[in-house]
Amino acid sequence: MSVLVTGVAGFIGMHTAEALLERGETVIGLDNLNTYYDPALKAARLARLEGRKGFSFIQADVADRSAMAALVADHPGITRVVHLAAQAGVRYSLEDPYSYVQSNVMGQVVLVEALRHLPRLEHLVYASSSSVYGTNKKVPFSVDDRADSPLSVYAATKKADELLLHAYCHLYRIAATGLRFFTVYGPWGRPDMAPYLFTSAVFEGRPLKLFNHGKMRRDFTYIDDIVAGVLAALDHPPADDGAHPPHRVYNLGNSRSEQLRDFLRAIEAAVGRPAIVELHDMQPGDVVETFADISATTRDLGYAPKVAISEGIPRFVDWYRDYAS
Repeated sequence: MSVLVTGVAGFIGMHTAEALLERGETVIGLDNLNTYYDPALKAARLARLEGRKGFSFIQADVADRSAMAALVADHPGITRVVHLAAQAGVRYSLEDPYSYVQSNVMGQVVLVEALRHLPRLEHLVYASSSSVYGTNKKVPFSVDDRADSPLSVYAATKKADELLLHAYCHLYRIAATGLRFFTVYGPWGRPDMAPYLFTSAVFEGRPLKLFNHGKMRRDFTYIDDIVAGVLAALDHPPADDGAHPPHRVYNLGNSRSEQLRDFLRAIEAAVGRPAIVELHDMQPGDVVETFADISATTRDLGYAPKVAISEGIPRFVDWYRDYAS
């Protein structure tokens, strides 16, 4: 019995695989190691996993039909899956929408088509995004809110993933849980996201951009809390009552909407120098605020985020200082 983790060389993927290994699970990691951002960071993450007892790695793309068919044929003992592989980033989806449809939509279909033939599949947990809430004005965002007005191609593909899994769960009675992640940050984070961009700019004395003239709020969620939520979801597959698809969607956030400037001030304090700020207009595809209602996640999964930015940002800055030196 083993757990498949796709996107294992990614930020959340690496941390999730580490947590699974630490509790004695056998983990099969899958990643295509693409060049969306510096492959050296992905290689460094992967190096933390390779050689550990219970871990094996396959380099392949989830959208590759033959590779996914071979994966299932060669590893019939996979019982649970954490599907995190995706083309990430809101703004890049305006530049290369094809890669998002290929990775996030086609990749989802190819993977699930293969997985449904596993003889002992118990549960599929997959990554969605807070971006699906799009133009929703009500905060905090609840999983009961409508999420059919995406503002970016990335957001549209993540909503499509939820709809596709709903259909597969109905047709094939696959147990699946979708997790809408809210602005994840922490050690080994992605270099295209604000925490990394801001921290590197402050360290190097470069100007950093604040969009919407800095009038933005985000539900920043520390990686340890996200991983705790992923594992809690994995351990609680939805029951099949025969009347509804065994498919659920939850928010994974910190349930605190932070001013972007406050987040930046925490980085300045941790680094020990002020930021050079440039104010810019709102970017296409972006949203002014994200804020997670986690009541359903807490009720069903026992999810209780613990790390505030006052604690999480110094941890991230310490990691960045070591990694970049």
